[in-house]
Amino acid sequence: MTVWDRPEPPTRPVPLDRERIVAAAVALADEGGLAAVSLRKVAARLDVGPMRLYGYISTKEDLFDLMVDEVQAELLPEERPGDWREALSGLAHRTRRAALRHEWLADLLGGRPALGPNGLAVAEATLAAFDGLADIDTAMRAVETVSAYFTGAIRREVARLRAERATGLSERDWQRAAGPYMTRMLATGRFPALAKAVHDGTDVDPETSFAAGLDWVLDAVAAGLAAPPA
Repeated sequence: MTVWDRPEPPTRPVPLDRERIVAAAVALADEGGLAAVSLRKVAARLDVGPMRLYGYISTKEDLFDLMVDEVQAELLPEERPGDWREALSGLAHRTRRAALRHEWLADLLGGRPALGPNGLAVAEATLAAFDGLADIDTAMRAVETVSAYFTGAIRREVARLRAERATGLSERDWQRAAGPYMTRMLATGRFPALAKAVHDGTDVDPETSFAAGLDWVLDAVAAGLAAPPA
């Protein structure tokens, strides 16, 4: 039985429901990551005994599922996308923005399918953009391909943000600190392609890099959709 199949217990003296529990869990995760979330800590945030929560949630994994579904509401398009490309591009950018607001989401992306009501609504809106254009297997592969790209890109960006906070060094500070070592290594002549990238490459901000990579993946999907069946 999924957490969404379980009925909520009757109201007790201290008002409690899944909505309040999930809101408290999301707040804890936003403050300290998933490590800051436990049924005991959520109960303390709500000023109730931990056993009260077991009437609503049986495991921490259930709680994570509910938290992900809560954030999935932020991924729903405000209006029906014009086509499949707009649908997937919008989903990618909204997921990135949500993960930057809730960094813990990056740790849960790409795991089990999101089966909550909001997750199902996101999947429905995304797949519906392929109606009449491709068979369902092709549509699923297209969505999976783009999802694999933005999941990896988001995790990488969040990992860098965490590294900056852990070390106190921004990306530019880290590059300056590593500069002397890199200069010595590149001077050996063993890494000509890397040397060209370091000396001639253009630094771009994460959002620009994300959008460029996404466009390349979407172009590849478009080419696959246009190709005649094998």
